[in-house]
Amino acid sequence: MNSFVKAMAVFEGGGIRGIGIVGALKSFEEYNYIWKRAAGTSVGAIIAALVIAGYKAEELEKILSEMDFIKFLDKDSVNRIPVFGMALGIFRDKGIYSGDYFENWIKELLEKKGIVKFKDVMENGESKLKVITSDITLKRKVVLPDDLVDYGEKPGEFSVAKAVRMSISIPLYFKPVEFKHKDGISYMVDGGVTCNYPIDIFDTDNIKIPIIGFKFKAKEKDESLTSKGKNDPMSFLFDIASTMSEYSVYKELSKRDATRTVFIPVDGVKSTEFNITKEKTAALYKAGYYAGKEFLEIWDFKDYQKRFIIKNNFKSNIYSFINNLFSKKKQ
Repeated sequence: MNSFVKAMAVFEGGGIRGIGIVGALKSFEEYNYIWKRAAGTSVGAIIAALVIAGYKAEELEKILSEMDFIKFLDKDSVNRIPVFGMALGIFRDKGIYSGDYFENWIKELLEKKGIVKFKDVMENGESKLKVITSDITLKRKVVLPDDLVDYGEKPGEFSVAKAVRMSISIPLYFKPVEFKHKDGISYMVDGGVTCNYPIDIFDTDNIKIPIIGFKFKAKEKDESLTSKGKNDPMSFLFDIASTMSEYSVYKELSKRDATRTVFIPVDGVKSTEFNITKEKTAALYKAGYYAGKEFLEIWDFKDYQKRFIIKNNFKSNIYSFINNLFSKKKQ
């Protein structure tokens, strides 16, 4: 039997497209990969949390096959009002859907594996899970649980489900999370607003195990509502939200990051397509599976280290030596 391959995983945000990541994880499990640490934004945060909790791809596939994603779009009494409900929800609550159903759903899944707070996924005081969210009040990217100290909170005592709920708050779709802290209240929204693909989150000068990223790839951008002639305020707002949530899908990566990234084709699937059909779900999962296999057939961590880690460290040491030399001369 082949030995296990220890690695770290970073998952991009992309809404319902996350189904493709689960397919890719299945192929990695067939190559005996085990994930020691994981990070993600939005749906990537969901998958990262479940992976660190101990869920295998087969379990996640079963959860997906039984999931009615439309339940995530839970409305309160105001949002159910015909015609004006959606607009009232945005102006009153800053989002159409409450996100309560989602938070309870992820909380139950985590509790089944004994995960409630970040201290449950900590090793030597360091969290194996990193969740990206965006504080639009203080205009900053927030890495949970690490950055909680800036808010006067104890990282280990914070709810993992709440952190993931913060990260999935797609602007206008889901209500932002009101985070009360020592300095007041911050509104936390989708991590994709500030960092949708945190591929460098685990980088150090001496990477000893692979850091593999999972990112979505589409040939064309989704058609906007305003391009279809819908110029009403709601269509305009939704196009803004869609642009923010999908921008990084098309953002260019450095050669180093592209080399360690599994690109999952998602053509024809929108990030907010919560009414996705069972057929599309199966096709997206399959696309992710084969994208993972294709990556693994050519991936060579030792070659990656030679090309990008050792070489970069050598350059860094040379620059440091030259700077120190000139500093001494000036003195």
